[in-house]
Amino acid sequence: MKRFILFFVFTLFGISVMAQPAMKISASEHDFGKFKEEAGRQKFDFVVMNTGDQPLVIQNIVASCGCTTPEWTKNPIPPKGTGTITAIYDPANRPGPFNKTLSVYTNSKPQVTVLVIKGEVIPREKTVEELFIFPVGPVRFESNHLAFTNVRKNAKKIQTMQVINTSNEPAKIEFENLPPHLTIKANPLTLKPGQKGLIEGTYDATKNQAWGYTTDMVKVKINGQVDQNVYYAVSANLVEDFSGLSKEELANAPVFDIASKTVDLGKIPGQKANDVEFTFKNSGKSDLIIRYIKSSCGCTAVQQGVQGQGIKPGESSSIKAVFNSGSYKGKVTKAIYVYTNDPKNSEVVLMLNADVDQEASKN
Repeated sequence: MKRFILFFVFTLFGISVMAQPAMKISASEHDFGKFKEEAGRQKFDFVVMNTGDQPLVIQNIVASCGCTTPEWTKNPIPPKGTGTITAIYDPANRPGPFNKTLSVYTNSKPQVTVLVIKGEVIPREKTVEELFIFPVGPVRFESNHLAFTNVRKNAKKIQTMQVINTSNEPAKIEFENLPPHLTIKANPLTLKPGQKGLIEGTYDATKNQAWGYTTDMVKVKINGQVDQNVYYAVSANLVEDFSGLSKEELANAPVFDIASKTVDLGKIPGQKANDVEFTFKNSGKSDLIIRYIKSSCGCTAVQQGVQGQGIKPGESSSIKAVFNSGSYKGKVTKAIYVYTNDPKNSEVVLMLNADVDQEASKN
């Protein structure tokens, strides 16, 4: 009797093992080939066959990027039945070759099957509005921001940007509200209808007392008219030039050695001024100069006592600030930027952390 029961159990177990779904797909990869971007979304159907003895369920499909959308048969696919997995690729603003995957999760073995779609998108010709995104009256600029990136404090740098006249009349382009360190002009000064030109900017860092990232907002004048609500941003990151230092000069350079770049005030009440101090030492062999100090927001007032002063080798000093917790709530992080003549630490970011409790300020 026991032998019969064991035989029955093993038989059932064998049947349960053998009775399962099995997925077969018409292809594991599809190549869309080359197609134009303006052709829009491309679709391909992978045919799914259940070659097993139990219903096949496609549980989920995960695409490798948001550009690919999968659709699939949601109902169980019966034995010898078929379903579909549709891969949809969106080429909008995605020129060039692509190779994407779809991870198909099912109740069969293997549980995950990977499908591939690939192809090459031929980019469409962009419109004037897409190429020149910043309109000012009858003209359009490539951007509303002329970025000079890094500019050495002892140098000038030139940056250009394209502009186009989209009107049927000539357009004379000029700039107002320019600081002494900045020169901007259009070339040519007057654009004919439909004509493209260049905006040529010159940044003279020797005429700007600031350090680090700076932004100037200037006005654009078209045919003598200024739109007071439109600004043209000009930015630069002003850095010290250490490229001419010899090995000996580098070896004898100052060293900005700071005890900690982060101060944590912990939990503090709102509407309160909090003193912050960062201590540092000149561990180098020549005078350390703090060129400039600035904070990331008006809530943090930096005391400029050490700015511009020479700190002798071996001497210590500190950077002091006052953080006003004001109406902040919860965790707050602010930055203080320090610029020095240390070649290895010419720009240092100090962090201030706090957890502001407005309820505590009411007590």
